[in-house]
Amino acid sequence: MACAIAMPAVAQTNTNAFSVPPEMKVIVTAISDSYRPAADTAQMLSRTPGYSVAAGGGVSGLPMVNGFADDRLKIRIDGMEITSACANHMNAPLSYIDPQQVQRISLLAGVTPVSAGGDNIGGTIEVQSAAPVFAQAGGPLRTEGSLAVAGRSVNNSVSTSATASAATDKFSIGYSGAYTRGQSYDDGHGNKVLGSMVESINQAIVLAARGEGQQVTLRAGVQHIPYQGFPNQYMDMTDNHGQFANLAYKGQFGWGVLDARAYWQQTDHEMGFFSSERPGTMPMLTHGRNTGYALQASFPTSTGELRLGQEYHGFRLDDYWPAVPGSMMMGPQTYININNGKRDRTVLFGELETRHDARWTSIVGLRGESVRMDTGQVQSYGDNMMNMADTAAAKAFNARDHNRRDTNIDATAQARFEADANSSYEFALARKTRSPNLYERYSWGRGTMAMTMTNWFGDGNGYVGNLGLKPETAYTAAFTADWHGGGDAGWFVRVNPYYSKVNNYIDVDVLGSFNPYMQMGAKGNLLQFANHDAHLYGANLSWQLPLANSTRWGRFTATGNAAYTRGKRSEGGDLYRMMPLNALFAVEQAVGAWRNRIVAKVVSRKDDVDARRLEPLTGGYALVNLRSSVAVNKMASLNFGVSNLFNRAYADPLGGVYLSGLQANGGALQALPAEGRSIEVGLQLKF
Repeated sequence: MACAIAMPAVAQTNTNAFSVPPEMKVIVTAISDSYRPAADTAQMLSRTPGYSVAAGGGVSGLPMVNGFADDRLKIRIDGMEITSACANHMNAPLSYIDPQQVQRISLLAGVTPVSAGGDNIGGTIEVQSAAPVFAQAGGPLRTEGSLAVAGRSVNNSVSTSATASAATDKFSIGYSGAYTRGQSYDDGHGNKVLGSMVESINQAIVLAARGEGQQVTLRAGVQHIPYQGFPNQYMDMTDNHGQFANLAYKGQFGWGVLDARAYWQQTDHEMGFFSSERPGTMPMLTHGRNTGYALQASFPTSTGELRLGQEYHGFRLDDYWPAVPGSMMMGPQTYININNGKRDRTVLFGELETRHDARWTSIVGLRGESVRMDTGQVQSYGDNMMNMADTAAAKAFNARDHNRRDTNIDATAQARFEADANSSYEFALARKTRSPNLYERYSWGRGTMAMTMTNWFGDGNGYVGNLGLKPETAYTAAFTADWHGGGDAGWFVRVNPYYSKVNNYIDVDVLGSFNPYMQMGAKGNLLQFANHDAHLYGANLSWQLPLANSTRWGRFTATGNAAYTRGKRSEGGDLYRMMPLNALFAVEQAVGAWRNRIVAKVVSRKDDVDARRLEPLTGGYALVNLRSSVAVNKMASLNFGVSNLFNRAYADPLGGVYLSGLQANGGALQALPAEGRSIEVGLQLKF
């Protein structure tokens, strides 16, 4: 968990490694699946050991790192912090940028430097869109652009993207746009997984100016998701509009470097039903706004660098459900779920990186955060018999003080030892803290329907908040050993065991039970967020081994990784959505302009499940994927492949339950079926 995992540049046809700052050492290499035309940015790290994606909509998967998921990870897009403005986390942060717009994505797991962000206990995902380009000093105007199109057969999806830029040596302007549309996908039996279609549009511009040692960059953009199905939720996304503006400055001075950033992001979100595959009427509206700034000054020292920073992040949320005309349950009033919710974080941090000698490097840091939260008065749909539980809950909630303040302290210490040219070792300790989100503290409804509307876990259960929640505090120890030789194309073996003790882990207590969709063969639980101590532990392994190299057949390389994660409550019982033992084995051939790869993914049976959430058991499975790409010339490249070559029918251990299938077909509640065989093609043109 100490590992700082840095990806290669993952624009679909670019796999060149990028440089990383000293505090983000590359000690476990991610394997980029850049041949696949993915629509979900969360999937771009899916071949990294210890990383997985919990199923959501087509562009809204929730990332998981060593057992920590979603809000337990800090996700920043070009330095912006974006909070899910949805009781189901349908608009997760990574859904606001298309994979075709990503130039670089990196993961720092567990023991992250304090400069990499706070308010998390699992790690940080940093996403950077294309950097502005400039012409050579005194040279002509520089222009460039690209067009790309890709498709997948499993859901008849089409993805397109375009970029364009023009620049002098002082000024730059660029544009990027991406569009994705897909129907509901087929599982390994050839059956349609109901309500899994999606459409997404992302557009952004970047303006930049630079001078002597200084640069100012302004990014602005819009997102529109007209619809997105969620087969493991009770609701679907019927509209999502997002806008952002992000201003950054970097200046180099005689005393060091100053980085400054200010940003604004707004979301208008709607849930309901939009397809004959999943009929219904229940509008739910959410408005969210993120604002913030970050200042960091870096001072060189005689043996390294001192970094000091100050940050602010504010989040505002309104979540309300308009009355449905003619409905006795959903009316006559608007249901107010979160009323002017506020979550403000003010941050100070300091971090010292020291190179003690030729072998030893250390990073120590301290971060303090003040988190203030509040919300206003709420109301149920009405005072009739069907809403008695919610009416009583609203009265009790309104009678209490909602203002909360947490003072959180993070401390990290990392040491790296370069034993010799072929081995290095890293040791890490950390105290990391996360305050509850607004829904964990302030969702209040006690009726079954209201509780099932708060659920970002895909488990079919219902949830209610808890004003008494305390922040989570994780104490993590980790170790990484790295043996290597032969440079980037050579061999390596990397192993990374970790252990985290989490005080006040936000889990659940069971309040009652119900039958989803009133199906007697299906069962769900009514749960309240509650603090319980927990511990998580495991190990990640990755390797690379050159196999052969010839003039005729090119270079063959074997790569792979394996990961084992367990999570348990201290008083007993398994934590939810822990990925079972899994491994990936790949052989890649590079010959001329061609890159070919065969990949086998093996996942063991999931039988360590969360009984409180009625988490389903899933069987073990093995998948085979094929990938090929060829650079036709300097302008054009093709990639194609087959996922799930043998059309294996299986359920993803992190997929949750198949609620849209239960609604349509009745019976028992089943694990969500995963995708069947898919033929995938893509074309990219650069000019």
